[in-house]
Amino acid sequence: MNPAVLVGLGGIVGALTRHAVGQWIEREGGDTFAVNVLGSFLLGAIVAAPVGEPAALALGTGFCGAFTTFSTFAFETVRLYEDGRRRRAIATAAGHLGGALIAVGVGTLAVSVLVG
Repeated sequence: MNPAVLVGLGGIVGALTRHAVGQWIEREGGDTFAVNVLGSFLLGAIVAAPVGEPAALALGTGFCGAFTTFSTFAFETVRLYEDGRRRRAIATAAGHLGGALIAVGVGTLAVSVLVG
């Protein structure tokens, strides 16, 4: 299958899942944090898993790319800062970065342990 189609199909599912998670959580900033950390975990797992290039394109680039939301995180952080909530903005930035990095490591480790 064409790589662009794989990425597009994965992206459709990722965007729809992102919307559903946002509706489910309905907390200011909480949904963005949840999808970024979960998406990072999934990407770490996908990269570590013995999947072929088509699956990596659909799941990694497509799904995780559309599911995670760096631009929303950036916007929310800047808005907090501009509203005078500077400590919250810094905590949000640190939490997203730290959470995402830890999640990638845990996802990678989890698959490495499961696959052997």
